[in-house]
Amino acid sequence: MNKALIFNIQRYSLNDGSGIRTMVFFKGCRLRCPWCSNPESQSSKIEIMINKEKKKKYEQYVGSVDEDPTGTYEKSGKWYKLDELMKEVLKDEVFFNASKGGVTLSGGEILEQGEFVLEFLKELKEHGINTAVETCGYGEKEVLEEILKYTDTVLFDLKIMDNERSKKILIGASDIIKENFRKAAAAGKVIVRFPYIPGYTDDMENLKKISELMKECSVYNLDILPYHNYGSKKYEYLNRKYLLEDLKIPTDEETENIKKFFEKEGFIVNIGG
Repeated sequence: MNKALIFNIQRYSLNDGSGIRTMVFFKGCRLRCPWCSNPESQSSKIEIMINKEKKKKYEQYVGSVDEDPTGTYEKSGKWYKLDELMKEVLKDEVFFNASKGGVTLSGGEILEQGEFVLEFLKELKEHGINTAVETCGYGEKEVLEEILKYTDTVLFDLKIMDNERSKKILIGASDIIKENFRKAAAAGKVIVRFPYIPGYTDDMENLKKISELMKECSVYNLDILPYHNYGSKKYEYLNRKYLLEDLKIPTDEETENIKKFFEKEGFIVNIGG
């Protein structure tokens, strides 16, 4: 693949790997997590997000999607060739060098555009840039194996461990995810990301299965990502229903209880990340 569909490039990130980082978000993901805060990341095609409130107010001033000074329309997705994307991230090279930072690849799911991701990672390493990837692990294992060769840190989501529940809720089998997690762990430098979603990921059986898998693979670093609804408006902009609109945000005390469980299991736990 000689080009990739990117929906965001975020600079000066401090939470997705070491130092100051530039985040590159790849479009496309086969999972359909009900709590996804970036629903525009799921489709592998360019989408138009429409702010309906602004449309009512400013429609007379908008010539087209590409000629919109009001922010009514937002095009989600832009095609980049490898040299174009490298040019973008190298603008921040001085910050990488000063802070021991680098580039983090996220999504969507990076495995959906794995061929390009691999070439991009190779190019980053050619420039001596630290690399990190965020993945849900739902993709081709052969692609992941190659990507791991050029990755310094893997931020790996573990969500629902039961295979049937995973297929029902996420529309993807956790058996594939667990197999890829084992491969990533064997390559080293894995940090688990656990989305704490009340009623979906926080039952004791699921927590224990995550703990068991991490111990099996000798992975002891875990970030808890408490549920939030910051991305709920995006569903409206995409003319989709947000399924968790009645779900309550977990309290600090509830999140702390999840943290204590994993700490008692022997893990190094951080809230957020």
